[in-house]
Amino acid sequence: MSDGKGTGVTRDQLIQGLQEDIAREYKAIIQYIIFSQKLDGARYMEIARILEGHAHEELDHALAIANQLDYFGAYPVHEPKPVVVSEENEGMLHADLDAEDETVRAYRERILQAVELGEFALAEVLQEIIRQEQDHQIELATALGVVADPRQRGKSQAQAQKTSS
Repeated sequence: MSDGKGTGVTRDQLIQGLQEDIAREYKAIIQYIIFSQKLDGARYMEIARILEGHAHEELDHALAIANQLDYFGAYPVHEPKPVVVSEENEGMLHADLDAEDETVRAYRERILQAVELGEFALAEVLQEIIRQEQDHQIELATALGVVADPRQRGKSQAQAQKTSS
């Protein structure tokens, strides 16, 4: 199904990528549950409520990926990616934003792989998931006062440092 310009991805590579995606979703569920309960201070009460909602959405994502793995005849992994914890409010939000950055990057890659293999239904499922993941990035970045797109975040921070010097 490749047009000759693709990466030559195999079905097994796609399945392995989905296994990593579901492990990231497990990690996100755990982190969001912990951080939604551990954030403290009036400034963070609204974001704590938002993180609870993110935990539910991440569970929906994990179920959707598990469904796709079942379609391919693969048994979903059962171990999360390593969970990152922090005792500091800002540290918690940065850990979640970093995780969302990685998740969005991985889903972009997975969508391209699915399209290359002609798995258009999977690509559509992943496009809905990535839309929600980008919403998570925006909410977390807003709470931290940074740019949501990690490709621009470094540029914005560098420009801010130049102007403050």
